[in-house]
Amino acid sequence: MADRIRVAAVQAEPAWLQLAVGIEQTIGLIEDAAAGGAQLVAFPETFLPGYPWWLWLNAVDWGSEFRGRYLANAMTRGGPELRAIAHAARRTGMWVALGFAERADTDLFMTQVLVSPAGRMEFARKVRPTALERELFTAGTEPPVVYDTELGRIGMLAGADHLCPRRRVDLWWEQIHIAAWSGFTVYHEDAGAGVTAVNSTVSADYARASRAVVVAPTALVPMTGWEVVDARSPESRLLSGGGGVARILGPDGLDLVEPLPAGSAGVLVAEVELAPEPGPGDQTAELRSGPAERSRRSPL
Repeated sequence: MADRIRVAAVQAEPAWLQLAVGIEQTIGLIEDAAAGGAQLVAFPETFLPGYPWWLWLNAVDWGSEFRGRYLANAMTRGGPELRAIAHAARRTGMWVALGFAERADTDLFMTQVLVSPAGRMEFARKVRPTALERELFTAGTEPPVVYDTELGRIGMLAGADHLCPRRRVDLWWEQIHIAAWSGFTVYHEDAGAGVTAVNSTVSADYARASRAVVVAPTALVPMTGWEVVDARSPESRLLSGGGGVARILGPDGLDLVEPLPAGSAGVLVAEVELAPEPGPGDQTAELRSGPAERSRRSPL
């Protein structure tokens, strides 16, 4: 396990409801992160095929037509799309943490996959989708896992699962935390910068509480993203472009690299120093220890 590594957080617009295009885009971003010297790259929540923002607009029946399109562009665990991502990880020698919509029979899950440079994959499903997200997605049932890797101990959560204390405790003992966010672009006239500030605070608070490096990728949602769902109704006043607040935070909750502008696409890269695992003499060890947490550590 290295003491210092380079990690990357993606801030980019998804290829909305175009899975094949999104796979090419994702592979390109993996290559960009590798070219920047990163050893791990993290992608936003449901980056493939994009977060279903239409859920925030109009009535449920108005959005029903998008469910079929979304389902058709969701990935399966054994499909060729994930094999292409695994091949890119092997070719570039990268660890890849990717958020995607997972299709399993007729169910959809908000899933994160951690892909090793050997192409091995481990999956985590969002346990508590929000009320609106549950109109489309099924809740996961398995607690999150901390993965022992050559880089260090890695854990992942998506979106609002960061607000669930039980999920946070499940991941104590991690050194690197992937905090995948979907982007912040709704209700901008009412909430202003408050929405992004609150969610950035959640990431920073997580870093301080866990003593982990937090890699927080975020999607961009330019107005072209809304055009995919034909968002031209009066509700479109709730929408804005931008929404990117990707960050890489140290265990003190402070930025390790200057964030990108809210409307700019790119890959944020930083060199990070990993905290050692608490030993028997560390006062935090007693707070964090327990057979349940230990049993959820898995090699990858």
